[in-house]
Amino acid sequence: MNDVSQPPKSDAVPMSDFYEITETLAPDELATLKAVRAFMETKVAPVINKYWADDAFPFELLPGFRELGIGGLGLEGYGCRGGSQQLFGFVLMELARTDPSMATFFGVHDGLSMGSIYIDGSEAQKQTWLPPMARMEKIGCFGLTEPLVGSGTGGGLTTTAKRDGDTWILNGQKKWIGNAPWCDVSIIWARDLADNQVKGFIVENKTTPGFSVEKIEHKIALKVVQNGLITMKDCRIPEANRLQSANSFRDTAKVLKMTRYAVGWMSTGCQMGAFEHALAYTKERQQFGKPIASFQMIQDLLAKMLANVTACQTMMLRLAQMDDEGKLRDYHASLSKAFTTAKMRETVGWAREVCGANGIVVDYNVARFFADAEALYSYEGTFQMQNLIVGKAITGISAFV
Repeated sequence: MNDVSQPPKSDAVPMSDFYEITETLAPDELATLKAVRAFMETKVAPVINKYWADDAFPFELLPGFRELGIGGLGLEGYGCRGGSQQLFGFVLMELARTDPSMATFFGVHDGLSMGSIYIDGSEAQKQTWLPPMARMEKIGCFGLTEPLVGSGTGGGLTTTAKRDGDTWILNGQKKWIGNAPWCDVSIIWARDLADNQVKGFIVENKTTPGFSVEKIEHKIALKVVQNGLITMKDCRIPEANRLQSANSFRDTAKVLKMTRYAVGWMSTGCQMGAFEHALAYTKERQQFGKPIASFQMIQDLLAKMLANVTACQTMMLRLAQMDDEGKLRDYHASLSKAFTTAKMRETVGWAREVCGANGIVVDYNVARFFADAEALYSYEGTFQMQNLIVGKAITGISAFV
């Protein structure tokens, strides 16, 4: 089936970037962003609906993705692309503008998996793992969430790690782990039985006995992302693969701070894609002899959608600036995640509404963004949990049990 109601493609600033915030990038970083945009529009957009409907990952696109040279965005050295956090955010936004699943795939690999090694790994571990991951020769995932543990990961992990000489024995399960069914490297977080603290481990998926992954089927959101249920039965991991600077959940949280606000960028991009497809649809769809884009109530919805998008973009831009300035705190990231995902839900709902019945058909694109938004709203910490983190920051009183 052919895609319909596609937004216009050009090198110009997209209509969804109403305040032209991407133009604030330095020239070399803007060139990188435009290369990503061109790849997503010419290679990903024509095929992504089929992969989404088939619940499959487009492995055929990986070579082109590698050629973009964006592995290790925001990370310095070790063969990483580097660059500002502003560029990292804009790239995530641009990926999600075409497909939130591809943004999630990249965010898990670059932000969560590589980020864990970059922040909590030893120098030797960084030298060993980051260069091939930056080249995307090895793809990573991040195993924190468990079948019965989501928001309580800070104090209630059931996956255990036991020291045995120069090795560690891991037992337990991880669920909803993006990239897990096919990737090469898993960052696994487990509770050390000796001191009850959370520790991190680099696990080589395909060569570790006792490590298995079952693909999670029948999702309604981010269907292109392959999520897995990881089971570990007496997996022996060498001490050399324990993240040497990850000695408590506070060290895990350093990674989560960065990736939590990255979801804000993805949620903003998801809104942009839904808005652009809805706008294109309203210009084509005829009722009473004229395009519905000429109707007052449709224009009102489009304007409100664009206001949501623009508010989220400007919030995320300031957050990236704060990150580059070393001012980003957990509660800043939490506010952005809560706000942008809530506004995203509103925006994609309006986009589906203006498309009428066609808004629930994947061929018209908006349905994909509408469904994918539900996963973005939930992962990396729920809306309510983020607000409680902000609430503690502004009142000085913790509402957590």
